[in-house]
Amino acid sequence: MSFTPRTRLVNPRLGTYFGIFAALFVGLALQVTIFEQLGVSLPVLSGMMLIGPVLLYAAIGLAAYTADPLDYFAAGRRVPAAYAGAGLAVTASGATGLVAATGAFFLVGFDALCISIGIIAGFVVMAVLFAPFLRKFGAFTIASYLGRRFESRLVRILAAALLSVPMLLLIAAEIHMGSFIAAWLTGRPQPAMTAILVVALVGTLVLGGVRSLTWSSVAQAIAALIAFIVPVAIVAVLMSHLPLPQLSYGPLLRSIGREEAMQAMEIVRAAPFDFNLPGIEATAVTKRFSMPFGEVGSAGFVLAIVLLMTGIASAPWLLPRVATAPGVYEARKSLGWATFFFGIAMLTATAIAVYMRGYLMDIVGLRANALPQWLDTLQAMGFAGVVDDTGRMSIDDFRFTRDSIVLALPVAAGLPAAVGQLAAAGVVAAALAAAGAGAVALANMLTEDVLHGLSWEAPGARSRLLSSRLFLALVAAAGGIVAMVAAGDSLKLLFWALAITGATAFPVLLLSIWWKRLNAYGAAASLTCGFGVAVLAILAAEAGWIGLSSHLAGVMGLPVAVAVALAVSMTTAAPSRHALELGRDIRIPGGEIIYDREMRLQRLKQRPPS
Repeated sequence: MSFTPRTRLVNPRLGTYFGIFAALFVGLALQVTIFEQLGVSLPVLSGMMLIGPVLLYAAIGLAAYTADPLDYFAAGRRVPAAYAGAGLAVTASGATGLVAATGAFFLVGFDALCISIGIIAGFVVMAVLFAPFLRKFGAFTIASYLGRRFESRLVRILAAALLSVPMLLLIAAEIHMGSFIAAWLTGRPQPAMTAILVVALVGTLVLGGVRSLTWSSVAQAIAALIAFIVPVAIVAVLMSHLPLPQLSYGPLLRSIGREEAMQAMEIVRAAPFDFNLPGIEATAVTKRFSMPFGEVGSAGFVLAIVLLMTGIASAPWLLPRVATAPGVYEARKSLGWATFFFGIAMLTATAIAVYMRGYLMDIVGLRANALPQWLDTLQAMGFAGVVDDTGRMSIDDFRFTRDSIVLALPVAAGLPAAVGQLAAAGVVAAALAAAGAGAVALANMLTEDVLHGLSWEAPGARSRLLSSRLFLALVAAAGGIVAMVAAGDSLKLLFWALAITGATAFPVLLLSIWWKRLNAYGAAASLTCGFGVAVLAILAAEAGWIGLSSHLAGVMGLPVAVAVALAVSMTTAAPSRHALELGRDIRIPGGEIIYDREMRLQRLKQRPPS
């Protein structure tokens, strides 16, 4: 059993530092509100809400500069559980999860619960099956762990190459969503906002790597949660006199159910494998909020949960973050905190959807010439539309875009423009956190497992850090280019990324810890087949060749990867004795970190004799 002096590992002033950041962020929001009342132009206020927080994140990232590889690749292994959990929660959801999930809740109600259930299940699976053991191993990337676990350079390079694809999709999805919100906030073209976000990512993370990512993502998590919760809390006070929207929208939800019945909204049942989550185009509200399986079938609902669960649990941009915890206990605890913070975010998203539904139901039945001003404002923004009608309006006559609901609620409630700008700033923060996590993980993987993947010995610290920083800039730029070229539905890109990740990495990670017979041949075959089947299934679904949504098609690679791993491993040579002992060592959480022990022994061998 190891005894670690934690007081030397954890900075006791972290609470003070992030308290100062939270005060500065809230102070900026209040200042913008005051300036709005004084008549300052909206473009100036919008610029303040975009540039001000970004400069604060960049200052935190630059202050975390390090020339120590352990600090750069693992934040010194001294990140407290609560801070790591906050960063993990916002990184896992990202701007796409916060914005698209909220809009999906508004448009299809219950059927969107598969998103929140799947991600929370992913945190649970990660905490139980993966996190303690990968924390014991301590490798900086998933590909490094797999290569050393199976004593195979081929597995190491193959894992890095295949997992680069979903990470690039994730980066593109988050940059696209963040630039969309930033473009609305500033009124500038979306490509220009994409370039600004890429520069912000590189400037924030390039000097400190995982250390800069860890502390800047904590600040971004604080900003995202404040900006996401405060607007709906104000609406909750206006509507229910309670500043707890997550707990106080029950009566409104029952009222909405009665209104939907009075409107004679049709009760529809989707086919079992249907998965019709709303896209980016303007969509009518045609489904009752609390009615299950109207747009997503029961089988599709389960498949979505499995896809999201396996993708999150094996995500190469999330799993290495558990190696930053001071110990195995803290690694598990950080995932408990991540579940807590993500649960709050999803409860808030549901509250936003319910309150926005309430405002919509208030105008159903009005004549076209008596519609409120807020609807005209949303139409001018491109967030809503109304079918031409001279009679009384039915619910089918209104159209809303999915990704606008977070920003539409403050407008519908008649709140100052600064409140909507605050919400937009929070979404940009979540986009930077998720895109930054993907960029750092991909850059580290390209450095550790592709550039230096043919050698088990770690390169010199200087060349190691320089190459990782160069790759970080290239990866961020590539993500921005993909976001502009493949501009589309960010939620679909996120589902694709998680489907490919789950099919590629989840079976190998699971079996590498819990089945000692898995060998390098089985691992390589599983990685290749899982990736190939997932990609081909997604392409076939997009082409209409199979009767399954492309959101879910990638999950077909999961059982194939498991079967191939078992079959190939059983028909080839058994693992070496060293590989078996390493597998046993991983399952004993206590003791020295395996990767750190290997590096220590390597340094001893390289030391000249005295």
